Amino acid sequence: MTAASPVPRPEELARAARQRAWVDIDTGAVTANAQTLRRQLGERTALMAVVKADGYGHGAVAVAKAAAAGGASSFGVATLAEGLELRRAGIEAPVLVLGNLTQPEELRLCLRWRLMPTLSTMREALLCQNLASGSGRRMAVQLKLDTGMARLGADWQEGARLVTALQDLDAIELAGTYSHLASADAAPESDDGLTAEQQRRFDTVLRSLGEQGLNGGCLHLANSAGTLRSPGLHYDLVRVGLALYGHAPANHLSAVVPLQPAMHLRARVTLLRNVPAGVGVSYGHRFVTDRPTRLAVVGIGYADGVPRLLSGQMEALFNGQKLPQVGAITMDQLMLDVTDCPELDVGAVVTLLGRERQGDTEISPTIWSQRCGTIPWEILCGFKHRLPRLREGERPGWDAEDAGEAC
Repeated sequence: MTAASPVPRPEELARAARQRAWVDIDTGAVTANAQTLRRQLGERTALMAVVKADGYGHGAVAVAKAAAAGGASSFGVATLAEGLELRRAGIEAPVLVLGNLTQPEELRLCLRWRLMPTLSTMREALLCQNLASGSGRRMAVQLKLDTGMARLGADWQEGARLVTALQDLDAIELAGTYSHLASADAAPESDDGLTAEQQRRFDTVLRSLGEQGLNGGCLHLANSAGTLRSPGLHYDLVRVGLALYGHAPANHLSAVVPLQPAMHLRARVTLLRNVPAGVGVSYGHRFVTDRPTRLAVVGIGYADGVPRLLSGQMEALFNGQKLPQVGAITMDQLMLDVTDCPELDVGAVVTLLGRERQGDTEISPTIWSQRCGTIPWEILCGFKHRLPRLREGERPGWDAEDAGEAC
């Protein structure tokens, strides 16, 4: 009989995974950002931390706990599974599922685990009523109104009628009424008035509710952009995503409050090459050296979430110096021109996004997004799970002294 092959221990797997590239998550920055944002709100306005998409790639549970430490009193997720992840982690605060749930089993799990589904039609409301009837407790839900996004939500003109209908359902508790802004991040010179029109529509519904003596629950409209744009958009609660992670949703909003980036993308140099002038680098030879060049091969690529569109358009930080990336970014690796950085050696850690552990220079997701024609939200959410997320105080596999780490 052949002996069973040994199985790698978990600590060995973790150590191996952390020796090429990883994401450092500064949960202290999330807490500080939550505190900063909370100070911008009035006493009657609460802070909801939006932790969908695995906390914008930062790790939903860790972010939720850090945001709660900074004053967030509730959480927003996009899917049922995301809400259940928070509950499994022991998080008891209110959780709003921002996506549309349409199946009875989904809503039954919401009732069981005290997750608030978003309602866009009476169909979901009646399903919730039927599921909650006889359960011994009412089911908390929130009504979404479409004031100009043309995505989820009921027509805003139906708002008062729907609130009336929901309050006639004895097993339903209308915990909130909300809408979503489509262009709150628009610069003043390009503002087409949509945000003002959406607010006018929302306020029209609220006025109608007041005139009829109806209670819409917690009222909220503002996302990160709306939160930073104007206190007049705050209402009872603001839903903050991107700003929680340390980034303003638009350049003209970046000076409103000081925010600290929470994500820092790092990778190790795995090989150094000295090549003469006239050598083509990487696929297609998009880059050809014009001088004797020292190249560093770095163990990260587009399969990890570094967009291939950034080929030749990005830099990495090492000891405060920006090192240009050259040639096509490949699936698992990219190359840097380190000719002017003689102190960099194999095993050194470079920072591709965020800040070095010592230093103030930052490469922000906005820089990446502008260079490859997307938005910073997509950049942050794009880092794949083969990149381990390291929390504050964790080591990235090798000891810094042994690896030549100097950042």
